[in-house]
Amino acid sequence: MRTRSLIRTRARELRKSMSEPEVMLWSRLRRRSEGRPTFRRQHPIGSIIVDFYCPSARLAVEVDGAVHWSDEKRVKDAARDRWLEHNGIVVLRIPASWIYRDLTGVVDAVLGKAASLRAPPAPSTAGSAAGGPPPAIAAAMGEVG
Repeated sequence: MRTRSLIRTRARELRKSMSEPEVMLWSRLRRRSEGRPTFRRQHPIGSIIVDFYCPSARLAVEVDGAVHWSDEKRVKDAARDRWLEHNGIVVLRIPASWIYRDLTGVVDAVLGKAASLRAPPAPSTAGSAAGGPPPAIAAAMGEVG
């Protein structure tokens, strides 16, 4: 039980010291409206604290800044992702630079991913680019072949 308490305390600390891209994304994800997925910030899952979490979609969103570029950090991130995915949680990693470049596109992509995980797949609209995330984001999410 002590470990759980330490993790919750650490999550609270992280909420107070979010990076600028995390704050920017949170300012959009925190908005609530009917039918829109709800997100939590700096949310503990087991011994891991994810940047953002949508419980209804079991979606973790991680904002990756420069600290995530080292080989050592990439290995740790991959291990975290595997553990989360093994526990039924989809992980979406977003480079911080994308948030600076296209915040609206990133928000749309995150909300779209959450919606697709919450609902049964919609009929295919092959050939229609309208309504989808920007191509770079869609490619990173594995939605563009």
